[in-house]
Amino acid sequence: MVDLKGQYIKIKAEVDAGIQEVINNTQFIKGPQIKVFEENLAQYLNVKHVIACANGTDALQIAMMALDLKPGDEIILPVFTYVATAEVIALLGLTPVMIDVEPDTFCIDTKLIERKITSKTKAIVPVHLYGQCANMDEIMSIANKYHLYVIEDTAQALGSQYAIGNKQLANDLETKKAGTIGNIGTTSFFPSKNLGCYGDGGALMTNDDELAKKIRMICNHGQSVQYVHDVIGVNSRLDSIQAAVLNAKLPHLNSYEIARNEAANWYDELLGNHPNIIIPKRDLKSTHVFHQYTLQIRNSKKEIRNLIREELQKRGIPSMIYYPIELHKQKAFEKFNTNNDHFPVSEMLCKTVLSLPIHTEMNKEMVEYICKNLLEIINNID
Repeated sequence: MVDLKGQYIKIKAEVDAGIQEVINNTQFIKGPQIKVFEENLAQYLNVKHVIACANGTDALQIAMMALDLKPGDEIILPVFTYVATAEVIALLGLTPVMIDVEPDTFCIDTKLIERKITSKTKAIVPVHLYGQCANMDEIMSIANKYHLYVIEDTAQALGSQYAIGNKQLANDLETKKAGTIGNIGTTSFFPSKNLGCYGDGGALMTNDDELAKKIRMICNHGQSVQYVHDVIGVNSRLDSIQAAVLNAKLPHLNSYEIARNEAANWYDELLGNHPNIIIPKRDLKSTHVFHQYTLQIRNSKKEIRNLIREELQKRGIPSMIYYPIELHKQKAFEKFNTNNDHFPVSEMLCKTVLSLPIHTEMNKEMVEYICKNLLEIINNID
Protein backbone atom coordinates (compact mmCIF):
# COMPACT_ATOMS: atom_id res chain seq x y z
CA MET A 1 0.00 0.00 0.00
CA VAL A 2 2.98 2.33 0.60
CA ASP A 3 6.63 2.20 -0.43
CA LEU A 4 8.50 3.62 2.57
CA LYS A 5 11.82 2.11 1.49
CA GLY A 6 11.70 3.76 -1.92
CA GLN A 7 10.82 7.07 -0.29
CA TYR A 8 13.68 6.70 2.21
CA ILE A 9 16.28 5.99 -0.47
CA LYS A 10 15.57 9.35 -2.12
CA ILE A 11 16.22 11.28 1.10
CA LYS A 12 18.64 8.84 2.72
CA ALA A 13 21.43 11.35 3.24
CA GLU A 14 19.18 13.85 5.04
CA VAL A 15 17.50 11.23 7.22
CA ASP A 16 20.75 9.48 8.12
CA ALA A 17 22.45 12.76 9.00
CA GLY A 18 19.58 13.77 11.25
CA ILE A 19 19.52 10.44 13.07
CA GLN A 20 23.30 10.43 13.45
CA GLU A 21 23.19 13.90 15.00
CA VAL A 22 20.82 12.63 17.68
CA ILE A 23 23.07 9.64 18.37
CA ASN A 24 26.13 11.88 18.56
CA ASN A 25 24.60 14.29 21.10
CA THR A 26 22.70 11.48 22.93
CA GLN A 27 19.71 13.74 23.67
CA PHE A 28 17.22 11.06 22.77
CA ILE A 29 14.39 12.69 24.73
CA LYS A 30 13.68 16.45 24.51
CA GLY A 31 16.56 16.99 22.13
CA PRO A 32 16.85 20.22 20.11
CA GLN A 33 15.32 18.46 17.09
CA ILE A 34 11.90 18.57 18.80
CA LYS A 35 11.74 22.35 19.02
CA VAL A 36 13.08 22.74 15.49
CA PHE A 37 10.42 20.41 14.12
CA GLU A 38 7.62 22.12 16.04
CA GLU A 39 8.71 25.49 14.67
CA ASN A 40 9.09 24.15 11.13
CA LEU A 41 5.66 22.51 11.14
CA ALA A 42 4.05 25.61 12.65
CA GLN A 43 5.52 27.69 9.84
CA TYR A 44 4.33 25.19 7.22
CA LEU A 45 0.80 25.17 8.65
CA ASN A 46 0.76 28.93 9.36
CA VAL A 47 -0.35 28.26 12.93
CA LYS A 48 1.01 29.82 16.11
CA HIS A 49 1.71 26.67 18.09
CA VAL A 50 2.63 23.07 17.36
CA ILE A 51 3.18 20.74 20.31
CA ALA A 52 4.64 17.34 19.47
CA CYS A 53 3.52 14.22 21.34
CA ALA A 54 3.90 10.45 21.24
CA ASN A 55 1.17 9.54 18.74
CA GLY A 56 -2.06 10.69 17.13
CA THR A 57 -4.31 8.94 19.64
CA ASP A 58 -2.57 10.74 22.51
CA ALA A 59 -3.02 13.99 20.61
CA LEU A 60 -6.80 13.54 20.60
CA GLN A 61 -6.87 12.63 24.29
CA ILE A 62 -4.64 15.55 25.28
CA ALA A 63 -6.82 17.96 23.28
CA MET A 64 -9.89 16.87 25.26
CA MET A 65 -8.01 17.09 28.55
CA ALA A 66 -6.84 20.59 27.70
CA LEU A 67 -10.42 21.72 27.12
CA ASP A 68 -11.43 20.55 30.63
CA LEU A 69 -14.09 18.20 29.32
CA LYS A 70 -15.77 16.32 32.16
CA PRO A 71 -17.24 12.80 32.45
CA GLY A 72 -20.71 12.76 30.94
CA ASP A 73 -19.99 15.56 28.47
CA GLU A 74 -21.09 14.62 24.95
CA ILE A 75 -18.74 14.77 21.98
CA ILE A 76 -20.08 14.61 18.42
CA LEU A 77 -18.04 12.62 15.89
CA PRO A 78 -18.57 10.70 12.64
CA VAL A 79 -19.50 7.04 12.99
CA PHE A 80 -17.36 6.15 9.97
CA THR A 81 -13.81 6.63 11.26
CA TYR A 82 -10.89 4.85 12.88
CA VAL A 83 -11.55 3.72 16.43
CA ALA A 84 -9.04 6.14 18.01
CA THR A 85 -11.40 9.08 17.51
CA ALA A 86 -14.06 7.46 19.71
CA GLU A 87 -11.68 5.52 21.93
CA VAL A 88 -10.24 8.53 23.71
CA ILE A 89 -13.71 9.98 24.25
CA ALA A 90 -14.81 6.84 26.08
CA LEU A 91 -11.48 6.52 27.90
CA LEU A 92 -11.99 9.94 29.50
CA GLY A 93 -15.53 9.08 30.61
CA LEU A 94 -17.06 11.31 27.95
CA THR A 95 -19.94 10.20 25.75
CA PRO A 96 -19.39 9.71 22.01
CA VAL A 97 -22.41 10.84 19.97
CA MET A 98 -22.13 9.40 16.48
CA ILE A 99 -23.26 11.06 13.26
CA ASP A 100 -23.52 9.59 9.78
CA VAL A 101 -21.25 10.78 6.98
CA GLU A 102 -21.66 12.13 3.47
CA PRO A 103 -21.75 9.42 0.80
CA ASP A 104 -19.20 11.12 -1.46
CA THR A 105 -16.67 12.93 0.77
CA PHE A 106 -16.91 10.32 3.59
CA CYS A 107 -16.74 13.18 6.12
CA ILE A 108 -19.30 14.00 8.82
CA ASP A 109 -22.68 15.06 7.44
CA THR A 110 -23.09 18.55 8.86
CA LYS A 111 -26.83 18.55 8.11
CA LEU A 112 -27.28 15.97 10.88
CA ILE A 113 -25.26 17.63 13.64
CA GLU A 114 -27.74 20.06 15.16
CA ARG A 115 -30.39 17.41 15.84
CA LYS A 116 -27.84 15.59 18.08
CA ILE A 117 -26.88 18.62 20.16
CA THR A 118 -28.10 18.60 23.77
CA SER A 119 -27.32 20.57 26.92
CA LYS A 120 -24.47 18.09 27.52
CA THR A 121 -22.80 18.60 24.14
CA LYS A 122 -19.41 20.25 24.50
CA ALA A 123 -17.42 19.56 21.32
CA ILE A 124 -17.42 18.37 17.72
CA VAL A 125 -14.60 16.22 16.33
CA PRO A 126 -14.62 16.37 12.51
CA VAL A 127 -12.40 13.76 10.88
CA HIS A 128 -10.78 14.84 7.61
CA LEU A 129 -11.02 11.35 6.19
CA TYR A 130 -8.75 9.96 3.46
CA GLY A 131 -7.11 13.33 2.80
CA GLN A 132 -9.62 16.15 2.38
CA CYS A 133 -11.35 18.46 4.81
CA ALA A 134 -14.83 18.12 6.23
CA ASN A 135 -17.24 21.03 5.77
CA MET A 136 -15.48 23.30 8.25
CA ASP A 137 -17.50 26.43 7.42
CA GLU A 138 -20.70 24.72 8.53
CA ILE A 139 -19.03 22.99 11.49
CA MET A 140 -17.58 26.25 12.81
CA SER A 141 -20.92 28.01 12.30
CA ILE A 142 -22.71 25.35 14.36
CA ALA A 143 -19.97 25.37 17.00
CA ASN A 144 -20.18 29.14 17.38
CA LYS A 145 -23.99 29.04 17.55
CA TYR A 146 -23.99 26.49 20.38
CA HIS A 147 -20.69 27.51 22.03
CA LEU A 148 -18.95 24.22 21.28
CA TYR A 149 -15.29 23.37 20.90
CA VAL A 150 -13.97 21.96 17.63
CA ILE A 151 -11.13 19.42 17.66
CA GLU A 152 -9.96 18.55 14.15
CA ASP A 153 -8.73 15.00 13.57
CA THR A 154 -6.19 15.67 10.84
CA ALA A 155 -4.33 12.36 10.97
CA GLN A 156 -5.09 11.64 7.29
CA ALA A 157 -5.14 15.16 5.85
CA LEU A 158 -2.04 17.04 6.98
CA GLY A 159 -1.33 19.68 4.33
CA SER A 160 -4.83 19.82 2.91
CA GLN A 161 -6.06 23.38 2.33
CA TYR A 162 -9.62 24.56 2.93
CA ALA A 163 -11.30 27.64 1.42
CA ILE A 164 -12.74 29.68 4.27
CA GLY A 165 -16.16 31.23 3.73
CA ASN A 166 -16.12 30.73 -0.02
CA LYS A 167 -17.82 28.33 -2.37
CA GLN A 168 -14.68 26.81 -3.83
CA LEU A 169 -10.92 26.95 -3.94
CA ALA A 170 -9.19 29.60 -6.00
CA ASN A 171 -5.87 31.37 -5.82
CA ASP A 172 -7.40 34.63 -4.60
CA LEU A 173 -9.44 33.15 -1.75
CA GLU A 174 -8.43 32.77 1.89
CA THR A 175 -7.41 29.23 2.74
CA LYS A 176 -6.35 27.53 5.95
CA LYS A 177 -4.55 24.25 6.42
CA ALA A 178 -6.39 21.31 7.93
CA GLY A 179 -5.95 21.31 11.68
CA THR A 180 -5.71 25.09 12.02
CA ILE A 181 -9.40 26.04 11.74
CA GLY A 182 -10.93 24.69 14.97
CA ASN A 183 -9.81 25.28 18.55
CA ILE A 184 -7.28 22.46 18.37
CA GLY A 185 -5.99 20.28 15.54
CA THR A 186 -4.45 16.87 16.04
CA THR A 187 -2.40 14.67 13.76
CA SER A 188 -0.44 11.43 13.58
CA PHE A 189 3.02 10.72 12.18
CA PHE A 190 2.49 6.95 11.93
CA PRO A 191 4.94 5.70 9.26
CA SER A 192 2.30 5.28 6.54
CA LYS A 193 0.90 8.80 6.96
CA ASN A 194 1.67 11.46 4.34
CA LEU A 195 4.19 12.90 6.81
CA GLY A 196 5.31 9.82 8.68
CA CYS A 197 8.19 9.12 11.02
CA TYR A 198 9.95 5.78 11.59
CA GLY A 199 7.92 4.84 14.63
CA ASP A 200 5.04 6.49 16.46
CA GLY A 201 4.52 10.22 16.69
CA GLY A 202 1.85 12.89 16.81
CA ALA A 203 1.20 16.59 17.35
CA LEU A 204 -1.39 19.17 18.32
CA MET A 205 -1.89 22.56 16.67
CA THR A 206 -3.59 25.70 18.00
CA ASN A 207 -3.61 29.47 17.66
CA ASP A 208 -4.65 29.89 21.30
CA ASP A 209 -1.69 30.83 23.52
CA GLU A 210 -3.26 29.61 26.77
CA LEU A 211 -4.39 26.32 25.24
CA ALA A 212 -0.90 25.77 23.84
CA LYS A 213 0.64 26.32 27.25
CA LYS A 214 -1.75 23.88 28.87
CA ILE A 215 -1.29 21.26 26.13
CA ARG A 216 2.47 21.43 26.55
CA MET A 217 2.12 20.86 30.29
CA ILE A 218 -0.30 17.95 29.88
CA CYS A 219 2.09 16.23 27.45
CA ASN A 220 4.79 16.35 30.12
CA HIS A 221 3.11 15.06 33.30
CA GLY A 222 1.31 18.37 33.85
CA GLN A 223 4.56 20.17 34.63
CA SER A 224 5.03 23.92 34.28
CA VAL A 225 8.66 23.51 35.32
CA GLN A 226 10.45 20.35 36.38
CA TYR A 227 8.80 18.74 39.43
CA VAL A 228 6.08 21.41 39.56
CA HIS A 229 2.80 19.82 38.46
CA ASP A 230 -0.02 22.30 37.81
CA VAL A 231 -2.50 19.94 36.12
CA ILE A 232 -3.02 16.20 35.73
CA GLY A 233 -1.00 15.18 32.72
CA VAL A 234 0.36 12.23 30.79
CA ASN A 235 3.73 11.10 29.50
CA SER A 236 3.48 11.71 25.77
CA ARG A 237 6.64 12.84 24.02
CA LEU A 238 7.94 12.67 20.49
CA ASP A 239 11.49 11.32 20.73
CA SER A 240 14.40 13.14 19.14
CA ILE A 241 15.13 10.52 16.47
CA GLN A 242 11.56 10.72 15.18
CA ALA A 243 11.78 14.51 15.14
CA ALA A 244 14.98 14.27 13.11
CA VAL A 245 13.23 12.03 10.56
CA LEU A 246 10.28 14.41 10.36
CA ASN A 247 12.56 17.40 9.92
CA ALA A 248 14.15 15.64 6.95
CA LYS A 249 10.78 14.77 5.39
CA LEU A 250 8.79 17.97 6.01
CA PRO A 251 10.46 19.97 3.19
CA HIS A 252 9.29 17.25 0.79
CA LEU A 253 5.67 17.17 1.95
CA ASN A 254 4.38 19.36 -0.89
CA SER A 255 6.12 17.21 -3.49
CA TYR A 256 4.67 14.12 -1.80
CA GLU A 257 1.20 15.63 -2.18
CA ILE A 258 1.84 16.32 -5.88
CA ALA A 259 2.97 12.72 -6.43
CA ARG A 260 -0.10 11.31 -4.68
CA ASN A 261 -2.42 13.55 -6.69
CA GLU A 262 -0.73 12.46 -9.91
CA ALA A 263 -1.36 8.82 -9.02
CA ALA A 264 -4.97 9.66 -8.09
CA ASN A 265 -5.47 11.38 -11.46
CA TRP A 266 -4.24 8.25 -13.26
CA TYR A 267 -6.67 6.13 -11.26
CA ASP A 268 -9.52 8.53 -12.04
CA GLU A 269 -8.74 8.41 -15.74
CA LEU A 270 -8.61 4.62 -15.90
CA LEU A 271 -11.48 3.76 -13.54
CA GLY A 272 -13.84 6.72 -13.73
CA ASN A 273 -16.10 5.38 -16.48
CA HIS A 274 -16.94 1.97 -15.06
CA PRO A 275 -20.59 1.70 -13.97
CA ASN A 276 -19.77 -0.25 -10.80
CA ILE A 277 -16.96 2.02 -9.62
CA ILE A 278 -17.37 5.38 -7.89
CA ILE A 279 -14.09 7.26 -7.81
CA PRO A 280 -13.29 9.65 -4.93
CA LYS A 281 -15.00 13.03 -5.00
CA ARG A 282 -12.78 16.11 -5.15
CA ASP A 283 -14.48 18.68 -2.95
CA LEU A 284 -14.35 22.18 -4.45
CA LYS A 285 -13.64 23.69 -1.02
CA SER A 286 -10.73 21.44 -0.06
CA THR A 287 -7.57 20.19 -1.66
CA HIS A 288 -7.10 16.44 -1.43
CA VAL A 289 -3.78 15.04 -0.24
CA PHE A 290 -4.85 11.43 -0.93
CA HIS A 291 -3.67 9.66 2.16
CA GLN A 292 -5.93 6.98 0.73
CA TYR A 293 -7.40 6.48 -2.73
CA THR A 294 -10.76 4.99 -1.80
CA LEU A 295 -13.27 3.71 -4.32
CA GLN A 296 -16.81 2.57 -3.81
CA ILE A 297 -17.51 -0.74 -5.53
CA ARG A 298 -21.25 -1.13 -6.13
CA ASN A 299 -23.32 -3.74 -7.91
CA SER A 300 -27.10 -3.82 -7.62
CA LYS A 301 -27.15 -7.62 -7.94
CA LYS A 302 -24.80 -8.59 -5.12
CA GLU A 303 -22.02 -7.39 -2.84
CA ILE A 304 -18.84 -7.78 -4.83
CA ARG A 305 -16.26 -5.73 -2.90
CA ASN A 306 -14.91 -8.60 -0.81
CA LEU A 307 -14.72 -10.89 -3.84
CA ILE A 308 -12.73 -8.28 -5.73
CA ARG A 309 -10.33 -7.80 -2.84
CA GLU A 310 -9.72 -11.55 -2.64
CA GLU A 311 -9.01 -11.75 -6.36
CA LEU A 312 -6.65 -8.78 -6.22
CA GLN A 313 -4.76 -10.47 -3.40
CA LYS A 314 -4.38 -13.63 -5.48
CA ARG A 315 -2.72 -11.50 -8.16
CA GLY A 316 -0.34 -9.92 -5.64
CA ILE A 317 -2.10 -6.55 -5.54
CA PRO A 318 -2.73 -5.20 -2.04
CA SER A 319 -5.87 -3.32 -1.06
CA MET A 320 -7.47 -2.32 2.23
CA ILE A 321 -10.91 -1.70 3.67
CA TYR A 322 -11.05 1.49 5.74
CA TYR A 323 -13.34 0.62 7.56
CA PRO A 324 -15.17 -2.73 7.58
CA ILE A 325 -17.30 -2.18 10.73
CA GLU A 326 -19.02 1.02 11.82
CA LEU A 327 -18.26 2.26 15.32
CA HIS A 328 -21.78 1.70 16.62
CA LYS A 329 -21.53 -2.00 15.71
CA GLN A 330 -18.21 -2.49 17.50
CA LYS A 331 -18.76 -4.36 20.78
CA ALA A 332 -16.83 -1.71 22.70
CA PHE A 333 -19.20 1.04 21.58
CA GLU A 334 -22.58 -0.71 21.38
CA LYS A 335 -23.59 0.74 24.76
CA PHE A 336 -23.35 4.29 23.43
CA ASN A 337 -25.97 3.69 20.74
CA THR A 338 -28.79 3.90 23.27
CA ASN A 339 -31.40 4.91 20.69
CA ASN A 340 -30.51 2.03 18.36
CA ASP A 341 -29.77 4.56 15.64
CA HIS A 342 -29.04 3.42 12.13
CA PHE A 343 -26.44 5.09 9.94
CA PRO A 344 -27.38 4.08 6.39
CA VAL A 345 -24.55 5.83 4.57
CA SER A 346 -21.84 4.43 6.84
CA GLU A 347 -23.42 0.97 6.75
CA MET A 348 -23.35 1.13 2.95
CA LEU A 349 -19.75 2.37 2.86
CA CYS A 350 -18.53 -0.44 5.12
CA LYS A 351 -19.76 -2.86 2.45
CA THR A 352 -18.48 -0.97 -0.60
CA VAL A 353 -15.28 1.01 0.08
CA LEU A 354 -11.95 -0.27 -1.19
CA SER A 355 -8.63 1.55 -0.90
CA LEU A 356 -6.02 0.94 -3.59
CA PRO A 357 -2.26 1.47 -3.23
CA ILE A 358 -1.24 5.11 -3.37
CA HIS A 359 2.11 6.54 -2.36
CA THR A 360 4.90 8.86 -3.38
CA GLU A 361 6.84 6.31 -5.41
CA MET A 362 4.06 5.20 -7.77
CA ASN A 363 4.39 5.55 -11.52
CA LYS A 364 1.80 5.27 -14.26
CA GLU A 365 2.84 1.73 -15.14
CA MET A 366 2.02 0.56 -11.61
CA VAL A 367 -1.38 2.25 -11.68
CA GLU A 368 -2.15 0.82 -15.11
CA TYR A 369 -1.29 -2.68 -13.90
CA ILE A 370 -3.53 -2.35 -10.85
CA CYS A 371 -6.42 -0.93 -12.89
CA LYS A 372 -6.09 -3.52 -15.66
CA ASN A 373 -6.42 -6.33 -13.12
CA LEU A 374 -9.18 -4.61 -11.16
CA LEU A 375 -11.30 -4.09 -14.27
CA GLU A 376 -10.75 -7.67 -15.42
CA ILE A 377 -11.91 -8.97 -12.05
CA ILE A 378 -14.99 -6.75 -11.92
CA ASN A 379 -16.03 -7.60 -15.44
CA ASN A 380 -15.61 -11.32 -14.81
CA ILE A 381 -17.74 -11.13 -11.66
CA ASP A 382 -20.49 -9.36 -13.60
